[in-house]
Amino acid sequence: MTSKITRRSALLGVVSALTAPSVLRAQSQDAFPQSEDAISVQPPVRRNISSFSQQNWQDHFDEIGVGCLLADITSRAVHYWGPDGTYKLYPSSVPMSEELTKRGYAEVVRKAENPSWTPTPSMRERDPTLPQRIEGGDPGNPLGTRAMYLSWPAYLVHGTHDTRKIGRQSSSGCIGLYNQHVEELYPLVQIGTQVRLL
Repeated sequence: MTSKITRRSALLGVVSALTAPSVLRAQSQDAFPQSEDAISVQPPVRRNISSFSQQNWQDHFDEIGVGCLLADITSRAVHYWGPDGTYKLYPSSVPMSEELTKRGYAEVVRKAENPSWTPTPSMRERDPTLPQRIEGGDPGNPLGTRAMYLSWPAYLVHGTHDTRKIGRQSSSGCIGLYNQHVEELYPLVQIGTQVRLL
């Protein structure tokens, strides 16, 4: 009986030793950004179901027009209202810092499937290793599979291939969605859709 326990213990020890590197890789800085302030010093935010409460478009826009899109940076959620009363709610990524955050009203002026990405001069200044351009469809493209360009230059609502970014302060100013969510939203959003970043 004692030898079985010893063999079992030895086997568990070997398995633990083999899986330790993958556990450490999963806890890398990429998966858990170090640039975000500790939760203890951030203003309280209602999380999970309480954060994702339905909003009314009338609280943010004068008329529904061809549609309204609200990006709530505090709760990290995107709300969409279509002209026919359609309502959608999605989790999102938000800008990394207040300096990169633009708030106010804009509108959707252009849309693109599998958009190419060109880093802005300020992005290249912060990170000179960024490529000059990444073509659409490339899994390294930070714009994912769809993009909706706002009337503010270089600000977009777009997808992302890096699902770790959703729900985090992880963008350079844009609002990011899971690719499957931006693909659902993309055909609903028309050019001229009103946008508010709150």
